[in-house]
This record gives sequence, structure tokens and C-alpha cells, in this order.
Amino acid sequence: MKKMFSIWVVIVLGFVTLLAACGEQSKEDVIGKLESNLESMDGYKAKAVMTMNTGQEDQKYNIDVWHKKKDFYRVELTNEQDEKGSQIILKNEEGVFVLSPALNKSFKFQKEWPENGSQPYLYQSLVNDIVKDNEATFTVSDKHYIFETETNYQSNNNLPTQEIYFDKDTYTPVKVKVLDKDQNALVQVNFSDFNTDPTFKDDDFAMEKNMKSNAAQETLSGKGEEDPFKIVYPLEMVGSELVEEKEVNTDNGKRVIMSFSGEKEFTLVEEKLDEIPATTSPQMVDGDIVNLGHSVGVLSDNTIEWTDNGMNFMLASEELTKEELINVAKSVQGKEVK
Repeated sequence: MKKMFSIWVVIVLGFVTLLAACGEQSKEDVIGKLESNLESMDGYKAKAVMTMNTGQEDQKYNIDVWHKKKDFYRVELTNEQDEKGSQIILKNEEGVFVLSPALNKSFKFQKEWPENGSQPYLYQSLVNDIVKDNEATFTVSDKHYIFETETNYQSNNNLPTQEIYFDKDTYTPVKVKVLDKDQNALVQVNFSDFNTDPTFKDDDFAMEKNMKSNAAQETLSGKGEEDPFKIVYPLEMVGSELVEEKEVNTDNGKRVIMSFSGEKEFTLVEEKLDEIPATTSPQMVDGDIVNLGHSVGVLSDNTIEWTDNGMNFMLASEELTKEELINVAKSVQGKEVK
């Protein structure tokens, strides 16, 4: 009788173990489901908050992501500390653009985006990073499937890995942590809403419509023109120091040109326009879109340009590497520091 009872215990335990194994998804199962989700949906709309811990103080973006299959994107990023409106990364049949509607400024890119690097707020970029990394780790929590993968940031080697959390019911992203070499989360994206059955208007991805934001209309109508010109300085100077500062009055504003010299030479130009120019053609750039923490930057071989709180910035150097250009630009935190 005792032997019979033991046999039944073994059978029951084996059956329970089999059920548990059948109920839990494997790494391959989850990757397959993520890929099929992307294949089946016509697009999505997502809301998220991205926190950047890469500067002197945390910077937070509110992010609105629209994607329409197959290749239309609209990513609106609003820095909580920038009172002059948002920036928009736009991809349509005409190309890839970075728009600053409040300043009527736009850049057009020749390179592929978002395929040319990791994008922590885009569903397909996260899934592609997982699929490409054969060494990606996979764990399961009560509510999430969690992957740790390599990243692909062409201009930043300080962020080699990321943790990606997917909802176990919907397989949509919940949270992304981009980690430095010491496993510190320098960038974190928290998704608050993810709609996989969105509707779009015909002109939602048109550049003209996206340039006509409320912020742009307020600026063009004269609001905000009385803000004082505040010169700001980089906190990271790569072993150099400020050797010359020139202030120039232009036809429609003011420009300050700062020259730095020492271990490496570079120039920082800051400009504030009293009158926003009428709509002009996008400036063509052979370069990359980079996130500076305080704003979205446009990086080419020797320069990086960005807008922040109603001002235009350009950092140029024949001696700084791309990574150094980014680090110096990141350290121009929008505060008056000498």
C-alpha cells in the first residue's frame, strides 16, 4: 500500500511539473510571439516617459510615439524643462526629419533611421535588438518577460546593454533600462500606454502639419520674444578652457561665439532670434540623430547642432571625436554657469 502511494505521488508531481512547463513560455516562444505581434499589427500609438541620468541632473522627456506600417514614424519628445515646445523625429515617404516647430527649424537626413541604431522607445527596435543578439538573456517575473541584450549606439560606447520588460499578456513593452558598463541605468523609458489598434489621419506624418504646432504659432505671434538672452557654458570641456567670447548682433537677434583651447580646440555658438523666420526648406545633413538629454541633437562629422529653450546651439571642432562632441554638448545644460 505504501509503495502504491509513493508511485501515485511521483505520477502526480510529474504531471504538475509537466503542466508548469507547458504553461511557461520559453525564450524562443516569447521571441516568436513578439515577431508575430509586429508582423500582424498595422501600427501603434504609445506614450512614455524617458529619464536621462547622463548629465548634472536628471532630464525627463514625455514621449509620444506614432508608427504606421510599414515605414512611417512620428516621435514627439517634450523636455519638461524646455518651455519652448517639443521636438519631433518624423519619417515619411520624403525622408527622415528632426523638427523644432517653435523655431521653424528642420533637418533632413540621408541615412536610415531607425534601423541604424537602438531606439529604446520604438517597439520594433527593441525586438530587433533581441533577435540580433544570440547571447541575449531571458528571465520571467510575475508580470513580465525580461530580456537583457546588447545595444547598438554608434556614437556612444558607454551604454553597451539594456534590460527590456514586456507585459506577459500583451507582449508590449513596459519598461526599458539602458545600462552603462557598471550596470547603472543611465536611461530609463517607462511606457504608460500602448495602443496596437490606432487610427491615423492622412496628413499625420506630413512635415507641414507637424511644423504647425501650437508652440510654433505662439512663437510666431510674438509670445516669448522678451525672454532674456542667457549665455550658457559647457561643464565638460575635455581639458580645455574658454579663451575668447564674442557677442554679435545679427539682423534678427543675437549670437555669442565662444572659443575653447587646451588639449583640444572647439567652438560653441549660441544664437537667439528675436523674430522666427518664415518656413524654410529643411537643412540637409549627412549624419545621425543623437539624444543629448536636454534635447535631440543633429550630429555630423565635425559638428553637432541642437535647439533648447528657444535657442539655437552649434558645437564644432576638427579635433573632438564624435563621442567627445556629444559629451560636451550634453554638458551644456541650459543653465547660466561660468
